[in-house]
Amino acid sequence: MRGILFDKDGTLIDFHASWSGVYRELGLELAGGDAERAAAMLAAGGMDPHSKRVQAGSVLAAGNTIDIAKLFFPELDGVELEKMVARIDAIFFENGIRCSVPVPGLAETLAALAETGIAMGVATSDGTAAAKAALDALGIAKHLPHVYGYDSVARPKPAPDMVHAFAAATGVPAQAIVVIGDNTHDLKMARSAGAGAAIGVLSGTGTAAELAPLADCLLDSIADLPAWLAARRSG
Repeated sequence: MRGILFDKDGTLIDFHASWSGVYRELGLELAGGDAERAAAMLAAGGMDPHSKRVQAGSVLAAGNTIDIAKLFFPELDGVELEKMVARIDAIFFENGIRCSVPVPGLAETLAALAETGIAMGVATSDGTAAAKAALDALGIAKHLPHVYGYDSVARPKPAPDMVHAFAAATGVPAQAIVVIGDNTHDLKMARSAGAGAAIGVLSGTGTAAELAPLADCLLDSIADLPAWLAARRSG
């Protein structure tokens, strides 16, 4: 394995700590301050109204900004839909800088991987600019020079485009790339691209039962990844 393509939210970033509050603020803003309407919008997107946690595979867990805008405002299309997508992306950009919480051991894990010379990048359903801003705010952008948001490719997850873009940028063929993420759409992307390995992590919204059928292995978090790669090399 000569390259690693990470999902962002739930893999590098603590999904619930980072996004639950952001989504609640987003709902209220888009609902014009109507708390009942905002709660209904978020519930439709996959947020449990009691625990405030987001269900794996839901639009809020796995969708991109276009998916969210279409869910919340199905009556919009054309220019009006584009304006709403831009509005939501702007909110995500600001909150990504302000609210992103790293998973435990993130900086140390990336530093250890960087020392091996392996190519690293990020494939996310977030916008590219917002993702780069969040990574920079966390001080880890230097380890992750290749960042692909939903708006950087013709077809976002679970299509193979982000893996192919990473392969083209790094010169590492897909079969030598590890894709690691917390949702089934990450692993489906890996499979559709012919990636060398698809790893599910249990640090986000996905469960072991959901991820296992698509994963080559399951890890508790990316902190376990250096040891997994070292075992493969020694094997």
